[in-house]
Formats: sequence, C-alpha cells, structure tokens
Amino acid sequence: MDKSADESSAGISSLVDDWSSDKQTFDMPWGKLMMWIFLLSDTFIFSVFLTAYMSVRMTTTADWPPTSEVFALVIAGQHVPLLLIAIMTFILITSSGTMAMAVNFAYQGKPQRAAQLMLLTALLGASFVGMQAFEWNKLIFDEGIRPWGNPYGAEQFGASFFLITGFHGMHVSVGVIYLAIIANRLRKGFYTGKGYHIVEITGLYWHFVDLVWVFIFAFFYLW
Repeated sequence: MDKSADESSAGISSLVDDWSSDKQTFDMPWGKLMMWIFLLSDTFIFSVFLTAYMSVRMTTTADWPPTSEVFALVIAGQHVPLLLIAIMTFILITSSGTMAMAVNFAYQGKPQRAAQLMLLTALLGASFVGMQAFEWNKLIFDEGIRPWGNPYGAEQFGASFFLITGFHGMHVSVGVIYLAIIANRLRKGFYTGKGYHIVEITGLYWHFVDLVWVFIFAFFYLW
C-alpha cells in the first residue's frame, strides 16, 4: 500500500510540474487543439440546423418540393436531375484528396509542392462556391423560391435551404481564403524551421467542410 501511495504521489507531482512549467503537456500543437475545439462547436451548430430541418420536414402538412424537379438542369430540352449537385459534390471530394496530398508533402519537407496542392484545393473550393451561386440564382430568379415561400409546396423549404447551404457556403469561402494565405506563406518559406503543423490544421478545417456537405447532400438533395 505504501509503495502504491508513493507511486501515486510521484505521478501527481510530475503532472503538476508539467502543467506549471513551460513543457508541452500533450503531444499536440496548441493550434491543432484549438482547431479541434472550433470544429466541435461548429459540429453542434450544423447538427442543430439539420435536426431542425428534419423536424420541419417531418411535421409540415404541405407537400415538400420534389428535389428531382427543383434541382434539375435543362440540357438540350431534357431535365437532368441533380447534375449540378453531383458535380459540386465531386469537386469537394476531389479537393479533400488534394488537401490530403498537401499535408503529406508538407511533412515530407516539400513545402512548394504542398503550396501548389493547397492552391489547387482553394481553386476547387472557389469553383464550388461559384456553382452554388449559380444554383441560388437559378432557384431565386428562375424557380421563384424565396426564404418565405416557393411555388412548389412547403414554405419552410426555402428558409431551411438558404440558411443551411448559405452557412456552409460561407465556411467554404472562408476556407478558400485560409488556404490561399497559408499556401502563400508556404511558398515564401515562412514556416521553414518552424514545422508544417499549420498545413495539417488547415486540412482539418477543409475536411470538416467537406464532411458537412455529405450530410447536406444526403438530407436536401437525396431525401
């Protein structure tokens, strides 16, 4: 018992010494930890939005607009359902791949290659935002859908759609700017000798944005 008590006391003393000194208590950069905390808080927000959307959709008495018709493109006189959304989804999935490659090259000590891939990721993200702007323009001006109503059915459709996709689009736009800034710093050698954890931290944010889109895609466009 005395031996166990001594070991426990020594362990607590060591923990106190680590926390009270300038040592890194956990093997994780503070920036990475803060990003995880931010993403956790953002997860709660998106979860609330999507839960509210499901609640509204399951309780409304009006017909929910048919997604195959609302989100269709007319090509050569034919309605092609969800074509634009499929392209947008493919672009975001591809951008996750280029971001993962950027992190890999950064840790291999190849910042220039990492910077190029981050810029490519930012370009793909900007393309996604541009397509989303085109989709909003089509829905508002061609289909007559508004946050307070639409000609296809339930009035709540427009409010929930523009809120959630707009909030996600804002995250993608911020991510594009974030990627461009970090890529430019990488290109100029700003992180040489400081480590390249920032590339992984940026990747965490971007992968989160891509993952959220998967849920939005399933809830809004496939359900």
